[in-house]
Amino acid sequence: MTLSVRIFPCRSDNYGFLVRDEATGQVATIDTPDAEAILKDLEASGWGRLDMILNTHWHPDHTGGNERLKAETGCEIVGPEEVRRVAPLDRVIKDGDTVALGETVFEVTEAPGHTLGHVVLHAAGEKLAFVGDVIFPLGCGRLFEGTPEQMFDSLSKIAAWDDDTVLYAAHEYAASNARFALSLSDDTALKAHCDEIFAKRERGEKTVPTTLAVEKQFNPFLTAKTAEEFAQRRAAKDSFAG
Repeated sequence: MTLSVRIFPCRSDNYGFLVRDEATGQVATIDTPDAEAILKDLEASGWGRLDMILNTHWHPDHTGGNERLKAETGCEIVGPEEVRRVAPLDRVIKDGDTVALGETVFEVTEAPGHTLGHVVLHAAGEKLAFVGDVIFPLGCGRLFEGTPEQMFDSLSKIAAWDDDTVLYAAHEYAASNARFALSLSDDTALKAHCDEIFAKRERGEKTVPTTLAVEKQFNPFLTAKTAEEFAQRRAAKDSFAG
C-alpha cells in the first residue's frame, strides 16, 4: 500500500478523510465537511501539507470547507461541475477521468442518484474507493435528485469492482441501516453481521470502512436484482421508522 488513510468524525455523522501518497508525501482531503476538523487532524498527522481537495458531490456537508482550506493551504480543489453551485472549484472531473495524487491514481466514475453529478473515486491499485453518499454499510444514499434507475446503475458499477475493494463511505448510518436490513430478512448470517455492527456502535467504534464483498452479501440495495426491486426497497427505507 502506498496510500495512507486517516478517518475522523465531523459534524453530527460525517466522516472526514485525509489521504497521503507515501511515495511523494502529497496529501488530499476527500470532501470538506468541516474545515476546522480537517485542519486539526492534518496537524495531528504531522503530514505538514494539503495539496488537494477531492469533492464527490455538491452538498454543503461535503464542500463546506473548500473556501477556507483553499485560503489557508493553497490546495487545488478537484470535483464534479456541480460543486460550483455552492463552493469554489479549480478543476472539473467527469466519468472516465483520472486524478493523480503523487503516484496514487484515482479513477473517476460518475454515480448519479443521490445527486446528478456525484462521482466516486476508485484507486484500483490500492484496492480502495471513496464512495461519498452512494453506498454505506448496509445502505445507500437518498435519491435527492436522481432516479431509482440511475442509483441502481451506479451501485451496479461499484458492484463490478473487485470484491476485496475497501469502501470508505462518508457517513455513519450503519445501525439504522442494519435495523432496516433485518426488517427485510431473518437470515442468520445477516443477523450476526448486524449484531456486530450494533456492538461496534455501542462501543463508539466506526463501521466505516467496509468491503465490497461484505456489502454484496448483506446490503439490501446491492442484493436487489432489478431497478424495480431497488426502487421498492429505497422507498421502504425512506419511510422506515425502526
